[in-house]
Amino acid sequence: MDFETGVVLLWLGLGLAAFFAGVVDAVIGGGGMVQLPALFAFMPGVAPAPLLGTNKLASAIGTTGAAVQYARSIATPWRTVIPSMIIAFVAALAGAYAVTLVPADPLKKAVPIVLAALLVYAWLSGAGTEHAPRHSPAKAALIAGSGTSAIGFYDGFLGAGTGAFYKMLFVRGLGFSFLNAAAPAKFTNVASNLGAVVMFALTGYLYWLLGLWMAAANFAGGQLGARIALRYGNEFIRYAFYVVVSALIIKTSVDAYR
Repeated sequence: MDFETGVVLLWLGLGLAAFFAGVVDAVIGGGGMVQLPALFAFMPGVAPAPLLGTNKLASAIGTTGAAVQYARSIATPWRTVIPSMIIAFVAALAGAYAVTLVPADPLKKAVPIVLAALLVYAWLSGAGTEHAPRHSPAKAALIAGSGTSAIGFYDGFLGAGTGAFYKMLFVRGLGFSFLNAAAPAKFTNVASNLGAVVMFALTGYLYWLLGLWMAAANFAGGQLGARIALRYGNEFIRYAFYVVVSALIIKTSVDAYR
């Protein structure tokens, strides 16, 4: 295979992976488990940091498109979402910086355990079946802000399954249905993605042209995924959540313990 053909196949393969990641991420979150492994598989000789930065750039733009799509169809509680976005952005900046200073192995080993507990709890409690917000706007903002500070830091530091964590924060912490949690979770995820992108860009760990190509594909996939979720409703999203989190548990367990 000549060099030009290899480059074309690289870009096509990563574009396809980014599109599929956008679909998955728009429905429930967790698109990174498709997109990031694809980057590592297609670019095995490249150091992890620029691949992480490129992944975050593509995810940030794709998730923004899905978030806007949801917000057009479902009312978004901005008094809760905007403070959460600010906190998530700052926390992700700190997380992306911390990943250059401390080992990630302990956190990698904890992630599948936390995800498994989250999955069992969501299944047994029936959380997210109905939209029944249980807090005043001020208290909801406080709870969401507290949760996003931890999740945002994690997103900048490692990131696997962040969309599912945000979704569960709004579902279990605030009493939202899975469908009504979609836009708040997406906008907050956008903010933490952007925080990580800023830090990776400042440190030079980012392939801009490849990232923008993947962002366009991710955006297109996100539009399709959001339309699918809006068409089939809350029960579809709830069961998709169980499937995606189960896949994330397997993926993060393999990554942490192999």
